[in-house]
Amino acid sequence: MCAQELKEHYQALVDMGSNGIRFSITDLSPPTARILPTVYQDRSPISLYDAQYADGSKIPIPEPVIQDVLAALLRFKKTCHEFGVPEDHIRVVATEATRNATNSQDFLRQIEQKMGREPHLLSKEEEGRLGALGVASSVDCIEGLVMDMGGGSVQLTWVSKSRDGSIYTGPRGSISLPYGAAALMSRIDGTTSQSKQTTTLDELVFQFEKSLRELQLPPDGRLSLYLSGGGFRGWGHILMSMDAIRPYPIPLINGYRVGGDDLPFMTCPSSITPGAHRISKRRASQLPAIQLVITAVLQALPSSMSLEEIIFCQGGVREGLLFADLVNDVRIQHPLVAATQPHAPSSVHTLLALLQSATPKNAPTSFALLVATISLLYTHASHPKDIRSAAALRSTSTGILSNVHGLLHGDRAMLALILCERWGGHVPLIETQYFGSLQAVVGSRASWWAKYIGRIARGIGEFYPAGIVQKGEEAVKLGVTLADDGSVDDEGGKLDILYVAISDVRDYALAVAKRWAKDLKKLGGEKNWVNSKDGWKINVQVEIFQRQTI
Repeated sequence: MCAQELKEHYQALVDMGSNGIRFSITDLSPPTARILPTVYQDRSPISLYDAQYADGSKIPIPEPVIQDVLAALLRFKKTCHEFGVPEDHIRVVATEATRNATNSQDFLRQIEQKMGREPHLLSKEEEGRLGALGVASSVDCIEGLVMDMGGGSVQLTWVSKSRDGSIYTGPRGSISLPYGAAALMSRIDGTTSQSKQTTTLDELVFQFEKSLRELQLPPDGRLSLYLSGGGFRGWGHILMSMDAIRPYPIPLINGYRVGGDDLPFMTCPSSITPGAHRISKRRASQLPAIQLVITAVLQALPSSMSLEEIIFCQGGVREGLLFADLVNDVRIQHPLVAATQPHAPSSVHTLLALLQSATPKNAPTSFALLVATISLLYTHASHPKDIRSAAALRSTSTGILSNVHGLLHGDRAMLALILCERWGGHVPLIETQYFGSLQAVVGSRASWWAKYIGRIARGIGEFYPAGIVQKGEEAVKLGVTLADDGSVDDEGGKLDILYVAISDVRDYALAVAKRWAKDLKKLGGEKNWVNSKDGWKINVQVEIFQRQTI
């Protein structure tokens, strides 16, 4: 690539952590900047923490290790040039292991000489704040305790995001404790003494109790715990493999949720086979330290507070640095809306209004899901008819939206089910187990509504096959009422009734409207009630009103 072909929206980052060095190039071009699209990423397994404790006692970062780091940095600098990253858009940040190295200044000086720019050595407070911002980028809404575990330390931060996109980290900011996975393993590795293990746990509980008081958590209620860092993510993959939904359908760790009430039933093994659950040998060896930290922080919670959920997040210092660069108007965007905007049809706002008019306000969906449905309404139209539903079903986990940063698994599953139904909902036998697993992620009631919204979307796509609605030439109007009037079915079970009105139908659209109404009515049949044994059932009534011409 010629040097002149610079990509002004590209940002390159080197995150020199304790367990490894991460390299990335991110495209912050609008309109998708909110999801931090990754253009290139790589990781060097150089552990700056291990390098300083190779013989059990602390030593300076050895010169051969420094040379390996410099070689990796120069290789990345060349890569940045090939991608067209401007020189002043390449940043190097260093964290705990570099901060505590006895030869830190010499190490940073050599990096500056090779890279031509001074690396940024993060303070404990900066590292915690940026890690918290990275976690905030990993979800749409956040309010809870963030824990970011590296090799040398763990950061605790109370984080909430306001409606205007501002991130609040509490009056105390972040607290850093020397209980990173590698640091803690150096203390407990090989320990068989029960008294020593108990003493270590007691120390952690004491320090976590003190830190939680300083962070000024709410005095009571249910706590959301957001976990980031390689060690925690490895533990998350283990929990995912033990989930009640087996096989678990979404292989991405970001957005995976474990309910607080479910955690006691998901006891991890004391050791695992390296390579299993996408966990390296190093991470597998650190599992006892990770479990010790989790045990300690849960014991440290005030008696008036209980664990609502654990949400695993991909975001860390790297994502935090990038997220910090975004203006609030971009931060506040829902990741689904930002990710699907480039695919939206010409008349997206008119079609969205039509979908909204057919969706009851108390349906278990969201504005962002409806926007994404319309934006992706025609994405799979070019696929062979045989695989449209199957391709749509996989689109949020291994397809077009698989790389979207910031989505919870519930949103991925719900949108996949909606888009699958939009194309008929017929999947090949090989996909039926996956389909059922996605339904289990969102639950039976939401699964039915995914079918309904998908079937509404299918009708909209038939009325407007090009995604264009000419003003004054709308084919139909829609209206809906969900009645909860205490009706019961023949077995005495509760029966909701959904009334759908297809009105102002033009003559040329009447045949489509009749066919569509028939399909919608079928959703009220028993075979379409997902897991009707849970007591929730629904009946669908549809009426068509043709446009009156004078």
